[in-house]
Amino acid sequence: MKYGVNTLAWTTHVDERLAPLFGKIKRWGFDGVELFLSPDEPSNITAVNRMLDAEGLERTTCCVLPRDANLVSRDAQVRTGGVEFLKKCVDRTAELGAQLICGPLYAGLGVMTGARRTPQEWGWAVDGLTKVARHAQDLRVTLCIEPLNRFETYFLNTQADAAKLVKDVGASNVRIHFDTFHANIEEQHPAASLRTIAKVLGHVHISENDRGIPGTGHNDWRGILSTLNQIGYDGWLTIESFARPEPDLAAAAAIWRDIAPSGDELAKRGIKFIKRLAKELETGNGREPIVRERKALSREKKSSSRR
Repeated sequence: MKYGVNTLAWTTHVDERLAPLFGKIKRWGFDGVELFLSPDEPSNITAVNRMLDAEGLERTTCCVLPRDANLVSRDAQVRTGGVEFLKKCVDRTAELGAQLICGPLYAGLGVMTGARRTPQEWGWAVDGLTKVARHAQDLRVTLCIEPLNRFETYFLNTQADAAKLVKDVGASNVRIHFDTFHANIEEQHPAASLRTIAKVLGHVHISENDRGIPGTGHNDWRGILSTLNQIGYDGWLTIESFARPEPDLAAAAAIWRDIAPSGDELAKRGIKFIKRLAKELETGNGREPIVRERKALSREKKSSSRR
């Protein structure tokens, strides 16, 4: 497996100002970064590529659909806009030298209808993703579709539904994006749900049950990593959390407090924990890093309360 970190831990902006951050990410032991694609960024792809190449960092990308580019909207013009938006994101992914784009690539983030999804909406999603997948295939880019928790979307919440959507699209470059935070809310047994999607799993986001630093909460990290090893997953394990999110991101993800002391702290401790657990699982002692991380968090909280 390869280890990545999403730049959303620090910012929604991707530009030349991230050069010092890319250097730190490499030193902390990551193999690559996940770049958030917004409508206008990154504007200078050549410069971003040069900075990442200088550090020897691979890349993946992620995006979310704006409300006016929603594949399951009742408005045909909005659905068309969603397809064009995703095609543009696929183009940028290829230009950045990446081969994978992930996220909830089907509906506007936070868009709720107040009802269950309909068969018509499902058909619209299949149709839109089929068109985008065909475009992405020409550029050798894989789309990884992320089910979100019920508070962020009504359309796709479980791995089983994601598997059905992937099957209905029927494209070899459309796979599932598993996120430990969302799975902790929607799956009765997150590790077990991984087994059911083994053949179509394409990407993994790691975040604690409170969306914080991996290893500080109650997620079943031992079970998840063991399952990934057993099913032969060799893709990305990417830390995705938001530390102190910018206003637009905070509103979209309903985050109203600091999740971690800083993006740096989240990334450094997260990669240390997950690599140590992966290594110790190989020797049959997978509980130790979890215990150490929770004790460290307890000490931090006690120190903070004294201050």
